[in-house]
Amino acid sequence: MDTISTVLNKLKQKNQDNEFIIDESRQLSLNGKSYSQHDIKIIKTYRFEGNSDPADSAILYVILTHDGVIGYSLDAYGVYTNHRNDGYADLIQQI
Repeated sequence: MDTISTVLNKLKQKNQDNEFIIDESRQLSLNGKSYSQHDIKIIKTYRFEGNSDPADSAILYVILTHDGVIGYSLDAYGVYTNHRNDGYADLIQQI
């Protein structure tokens, strides 16, 4: 299995290292442009599990937008999520 940094480097080599974040309207956003759940598609998922520490677990979603932008969203996995109350989990599940 690849490491997070290996996957991020591969995305960078392909100019797909755009990091989507969740904005205040609970939509994924890139450089100030918001995308609704209908505007994006998860095209690949990477799940990383820490060998010695569950807190090292993460999930990376490679995302394609309706206007052709490819990027990613990275989050800690499970109870260690960085998105407790911002709607991120609901949005990802709806996609």
